[in-house]
Amino acid sequence: MKLWMLAAILTCGSLLTSCTSDDIPVGPSPEDKVEAQLQKMTLREKVGQLFFIRPEALDTTIHWKEYADLMPLELQAVNNCMKDVNEKYPVGGIILYAWNIKDEAQLAQFLPQLKALNGQPLMCIDEEGGRVARIANNDNFHVKKYESMASIGATGDPKNAYECGNTIGTYLNHYGFDIDFAPVADVNTNPENIVIGPRAFSDDPAVAAPMVTNYLQGLKDAGITGCIKHFPGHGDTKADTHYGYAQTQKTWAEMLNCEIVTFRVGIQWGCQLIMTAHISAPNVIGEDIPTTMSSVILQDKLRRELGYQNIIVTDAMDMGAITQQYTVDKAAVGCIQAGADIVLCPKDFVEAFEAVLTAVENGTITESRLNQSVRRILRLKFSAD
Repeated sequence: MKLWMLAAILTCGSLLTSCTSDDIPVGPSPEDKVEAQLQKMTLREKVGQLFFIRPEALDTTIHWKEYADLMPLELQAVNNCMKDVNEKYPVGGIILYAWNIKDEAQLAQFLPQLKALNGQPLMCIDEEGGRVARIANNDNFHVKKYESMASIGATGDPKNAYECGNTIGTYLNHYGFDIDFAPVADVNTNPENIVIGPRAFSDDPAVAAPMVTNYLQGLKDAGITGCIKHFPGHGDTKADTHYGYAQTQKTWAEMLNCEIVTFRVGIQWGCQLIMTAHISAPNVIGEDIPTTMSSVILQDKLRRELGYQNIIVTDAMDMGAITQQYTVDKAAVGCIQAGADIVLCPKDFVEAFEAVLTAVENGTITESRLNQSVRRILRLKFSAD
């Protein structure tokens, strides 16, 4: 081979290798984006990310005692008071309830107003199917209704759970929601249970577990993030934590063979959110406090033993099981100290916000601990973009 031919081949080869995919410029990784955003945020902005609230929480002219007090208000649009409060108190997310939703036209206006608020809040809803369905149970919406998750579980076919999750996720995505606080992963083993009942897929964890993961996959394929609840399991209780104290006497070993089965498979599937229960589990915790406030449950069991690394969101902190035992400030600070990332629906948002801010400023909650939760929330937000 002549020298000029060899030189040409070598030159072409070097040109080809210089244009490989390895040399194509790539943008920052998702984790780089999270860290860059975190560095830009003020302390108030970070604290705000930990709060997912009712719309009414931003209207400081509203004072309520019972959930029934909120229904007739029908807060269905962002008002000036809410905007003013939000300037100082950013929020990470907002959850809508039945009384916040009138019809498609109203929802189409309300959600963009909420999304424009300070904190870039994620839009959340409880749309399980069955009796807990804020949209499907509204006669002004023409979407598929489901009898209950128990009826789906009774079919024994996880494909039906996928179809349910995908159908619900599709219309939630269409309306502009980001998160559905569903499915219920509880195993309904107590026939006297008044709060879970047919919201659970089954009283058998082997039946419920594949239903939970298929429902989650259905939501995911529709562009909605699901949340399994209520950890460590609300299925073996008699009382309703909305109104007061509820307890399970089970040991952790007993839970591992029942309640935890569904949560374990949800974690293995890759669920992004787990909601805590406000039940007491004294034979696990060693004291009679709500599991939402227990580092034994949230850190020792959920994080370390079960290996869960994503977001822990509390059940609503305005429920009786919390408000009858804790002040607003102690509840908000205490659940974060226990290991929660998101404080859902504190009874008084402004008071709770100020309490957490003060706790970080005085070192009761370290800023590194705060950053852990903010990182998890930002990861979810960037993945939802």
